[in-house]
Amino acid sequence: MQHYDIAVIGAGAAGMMCAATAGRRGRTVVLIDHAQTLGEKIRISGGGRSNFTNTGTLPANFISQNPDFCRSALARYTPADFIALVRAHNIAFHEKHKGQLFCDGSSEQIIDMLRAECDSARVVLQMPCSVETVARTNDGYELDTNTGPIRCDRIVIATGGLSIPKIGATDFGHRIARQFGLKIIEPRPALVPLTFTQEAWEPFVKLAGVSIEVEISTGKGKTAGRFTEDLLFTHRGISGPAVLQISSYWNPGEPIVINLVPQVNIENELLSLKQRSTGRVAAALAAWLPRSLAEGWVTTCAPELADKRLADTPDRSLRALAQTLSAWTLVPSGTEGFRKAEVTRGGVDTRELSSTTMEAKKAPGLYFIGEVVDVTGWLGGYNFQWAWASGVAAGTAAGDGPAV
Repeated sequence: MQHYDIAVIGAGAAGMMCAATAGRRGRTVVLIDHAQTLGEKIRISGGGRSNFTNTGTLPANFISQNPDFCRSALARYTPADFIALVRAHNIAFHEKHKGQLFCDGSSEQIIDMLRAECDSARVVLQMPCSVETVARTNDGYELDTNTGPIRCDRIVIATGGLSIPKIGATDFGHRIARQFGLKIIEPRPALVPLTFTQEAWEPFVKLAGVSIEVEISTGKGKTAGRFTEDLLFTHRGISGPAVLQISSYWNPGEPIVINLVPQVNIENELLSLKQRSTGRVAAALAAWLPRSLAEGWVTTCAPELADKRLADTPDRSLRALAQTLSAWTLVPSGTEGFRKAEVTRGGVDTRELSSTTMEAKKAPGLYFIGEVVDVTGWLGGYNFQWAWASGVAAGTAAGDGPAV
């Protein structure tokens, strides 16, 4: 039987960071994953260039039923700390948008960096290796794997959530949490396109491919979300950064409200333009909307105005049209699911964990980090920063624990 101080299950962003952190503290660490390759989610992130952090990361950029939980880990390992690590490995990067940092080259550079950190910390990589069972013993834990049993003093679960199944996502972490009596916040797809029934979306299918900056919102009070980002019309619904962001706040059955012209008061603009315009209504809207969207919108939402000149249109009709543009209210039928979701909302209830160590209160020596935990970041590098921060928190705590 193999014996290690610490076993980290899940060789993604959080798992590799945790293993390297614990290994540097002189602990024997085994990093286990059922996949063939390291860090597949890192590899596909950021269009292959990995949006590895966000310089503006704050606790407010995360969603959780226990919103203060992430504060401690994020304060102790910041974007500046990870940027310093990236620079130490001579990885060139750039800021693309709103604090989002990307590799100039490939996301493989981040994976290679983490692998090098693990190697320098003498972490033993065991993959592909499937963990069949986890059992508590008198002096630690025992893992039954398809390559043989492993004994360890402490275990860190870094197996992620349910997104994206085709690259190996499973509910392993949730099952282990339940096994040891920890509560799970219902997992749901997040950072995911929203969909509608075929009948409801039929009038808008012709707009597929149109992209526009919008203001989008849903929810009320402390659970409300509001973003100004680009929206993309698709054949099944809506996508783009604005929709991915709001999807983390949206709950089934709730409406979302979209302002297609957030840069102006469209009612005032139309009423003012009416006094000096000789063109059609749709042509007037093209001053603020892509022409195909302006034409499609009038045809779909105000067909009686399709061939009408703006100057001949009653004020009440223009006000009604403006309302559809500035407060387009619709109820999605669902999402594209975990197969298209960038992350999983929900997971291990953080009230079951220590915010400083990530250790389960009911199971000493058992830690949960990264996406498996009920901490979900916004689009834009925040989820990776949570992976790094929670990985360091658990790696430090487990690595500094009592000697074997």
